[in-house]
Amino acid sequence: MDSAEEHISLKSLAAQLGLSAFHFQRLFKKATGITPKQYAMQKRLKQVKVRLKRGAPVTDAIFDAGFTSSSRFYENAYKNFGMKPSEFRKGAAGIRIRFRVVKSDLGWVLIGATEKGICTIELGDNPDVLRERLFESFPRAVIQEGDNDLNDWIEQLLIHIDNPSQRLNLPLDIQGTAFQRQVWQALREIPIGSTASYTEIAEKIGKPKAFRAVANACASNKLAIAIPCHRVVRKSGELGGYRWGAEKKRMVLDTETG
Repeated sequence: MDSAEEHISLKSLAAQLGLSAFHFQRLFKKATGITPKQYAMQKRLKQVKVRLKRGAPVTDAIFDAGFTSSSRFYENAYKNFGMKPSEFRKGAAGIRIRFRVVKSDLGWVLIGATEKGICTIELGDNPDVLRERLFESFPRAVIQEGDNDLNDWIEQLLIHIDNPSQRLNLPLDIQGTAFQRQVWQALREIPIGSTASYTEIAEKIGKPKAFRAVANACASNKLAIAIPCHRVVRKSGELGGYRWGAEKKRMVLDTETG
């Protein structure tokens, strides 16, 4: 499915494994947490986003990714990414993102926000790299640095990083698929100072075999600290992956448990 240039029917996928379509779909969902149709849809939506970032015309990006009509794309873009069709049609053009880069006990932190709330929190060791990541993630947005309106949110985040017992109460503009949102909500329910395995999160959301999909959702999280994917570790107790690096993950956990 990942390498196919065209849509493959459920019947064809099942036939390649010698299974009935019903049995294949049941096994696929048990293993990944989503149906083959949903997996294929997410794959095509991601392909559109990649093409838009590369400067492709919207219509070309839509049809090159395998959508048979633009209306079907806009319908699914809104449902899966939380973005209005008119906004996605323009590649997020016109959306205003305010951001600040500040120093913290974890190194540099970038906070970016839309009118709805904070849309990204990035950790890093180089402020210029953090700025580059922001522009790469939102290539057609109107991005403005140095907005003092973010001061209260920044102060709250820095206090929390230094003293995790001071809970966060930040407005978040969370953009992700339905499955990702489900995982991220489960992460926010992990108590400070505690950890959970990918398998435990999969079980908590009612998809016990979807631990790999849970790991992918953690890796896709753009809101460091606010959505605490650092609290998810491997079943063996090893740290596992982290979007901002194993060292940062260990630092955050040590602060929370120390």
